[in-house]
Amino acid sequence: MAENATEPVKMPGKYELIADLAKFFPTESASTVVATGDDATVVEPDGNQMVTAAKVFVENVHFDLTYFPLRHLGYKLATVAFSDVLAMNAVPSQLMVNIAVSDRFDLKMVNEILSGVGSCCETVHADLAGLDLTTSPRELVISMTAIGECAPAQLCTRKGAAENELICVSGDFAAAYTGLLLLEREKKVFEKNPGAQPDFTGMDYLLRRQLKPEPRIDIIESLRREEILPTAMANVSEGLATAAMQICKASHKGCVLFEEKLPMTELTFTTLKDLDIVHTVAALNGGDDYELMFTIKQADFEKIKKVDNVSIIGYIKEESAGYQLITGDNVQVPLRAQGFN
Repeated sequence: MAENATEPVKMPGKYELIADLAKFFPTESASTVVATGDDATVVEPDGNQMVTAAKVFVENVHFDLTYFPLRHLGYKLATVAFSDVLAMNAVPSQLMVNIAVSDRFDLKMVNEILSGVGSCCETVHADLAGLDLTTSPRELVISMTAIGECAPAQLCTRKGAAENELICVSGDFAAAYTGLLLLEREKKVFEKNPGAQPDFTGMDYLLRRQLKPEPRIDIIESLRREEILPTAMANVSEGLATAAMQICKASHKGCVLFEEKLPMTELTFTTLKDLDIVHTVAALNGGDDYELMFTIKQADFEKIKKVDNVSIIGYIKEESAGYQLITGDNVQVPLRAQGFN
């Protein structure tokens, strides 16, 4: 469990501090003209469209430092920002980070956060193009703005899905939500008995999916390689149901999802069963997956089978059909989304 720090971040000499921290982030993207060290960032996408996504994360709202390693936190928050760019079928190129810290945090802790950010930037081959530090009364607050590039013909939005097209998703679902349940359970034990050690035997995958999700740049690269252009895309951050309904609402269409097609690991399924939680509900509404949902034309069916870690979970219907789920025993029920909470 995390311990409180004693050495505060000193705001005098802030710009020297930022310059020192920025030395660990050499520029890599050809579109980065001016990164850290000036009043603003300059990018030149070279004929591509520039895609941006901004996020704000607040301690005890979006993350809990009781069980969140700071390096993992930096990596995850960068993944969250990059995922919105990837969900436009764009390739991340830059990231701008703002951190507000209180005197609970020392420079080593700030470096741990940025180390995770830098590792995620390396994963997607993006540059840390902006960095600022300021003070906070108590809670840690981090904002990130991800920038990406996309050829105009490759850009995908939530709008564009057509009737009878296939609904695809990357990865598997409910593992991150299950990992969060386990962490929260052990936190309660720790609060009652600070000497207790958490028991996560065999649960590494579930914890990793919650604490260190990966940006799905591999899926974007695979789609490019197989010459598959999705007709619509969405970031699956708040569960499968929300993402499907976002695409359908923007495209003025309905959909059908098949319960038996929702990808989930055996570990996730059995752990949810032990926790007395319906696995389908967790997949549809659990959230924190940061996978990609996209629709493709039926003509691309053979191509999509060549893309690893992608599942077809349903298809698009006319708008009047609404949003439906076909259960494992072949019963059609309305698809509902819990959404943001």
